[in-house]
Amino acid sequence: MNHQVLTDELEAVARSAGAAIMDFYGACPRVKLKTDGSPVTAADNAAEAIILAALAKQASHIAVISEENERSHELQAPQRFFLVDPLDGTKEFLKNDEAGAFTVNIALIEHGQPVLGVVYAPALDRLFAGTVGSGATETCKGKRRSIAVRSPPAEGPVAVASCSHRDDATERWLAENDISDTISIGSSLKFCLLACGEADIYPRFGTTMEWDTAAGHAVLRAAGGHVTTPDNKPFTYGKPDFRNGPFIAASGAG
Repeated sequence: MNHQVLTDELEAVARSAGAAIMDFYGACPRVKLKTDGSPVTAADNAAEAIILAALAKQASHIAVISEENERSHELQAPQRFFLVDPLDGTKEFLKNDEAGAFTVNIALIEHGQPVLGVVYAPALDRLFAGTVGSGATETCKGKRRSIAVRSPPAEGPVAVASCSHRDDATERWLAENDISDTISIGSSLKFCLLACGEADIYPRFGTTMEWDTAAGHAVLRAAGGHVTTPDNKPFTYGKPDFRNGPFIAASGAG
């Protein structure tokens, strides 16, 4: 299937999953803790069921690694596979505040790199989609526009950082690079703010999983940005346990 056609279809899937999540938003769903201590709710599971059923129908020949399907974490990553986080930013979801910084993430990985991705923030009605080689878009309140990274402003780059996982290493990196203007936001929206030109750089030193980053990374790549390790090496997918190391996401070619 053509990558752009698949991206378009996944937008509809992400919207359906987002609608299921919103059915639970503000309803104080019961929270369980997974073996790694992270929270999971009925909203995570409902969204995942929708996504997995859709992928099984649309692309049954492609393996799926999904956050809430722990059996899939035991797979050895093939050359082509989906990475799914049905509710990225569960902690932000549980806050039930006006920020609404939680997302549905769906990405396709080929040969270690994300080639397409969809990130949907249902509480904000912002849907970002990107196909590497074809560009990236944002659809908000029914209006669709092309997006691309910007050149950093003359007064200096704007960084995005995690709301729930900001650490001392991030603060040191920002200080060492003389970056004082920062935006705090949750989930993979951090990648998307870079992709649509609202920010310029996203340093991350704490642990993330591949399903946390792949969709946002794809959107950023499609918009002209890149993600590398802090020592400027390629940032790849299909690692053991699907666990990420530190990375720097930024605007500009790379």
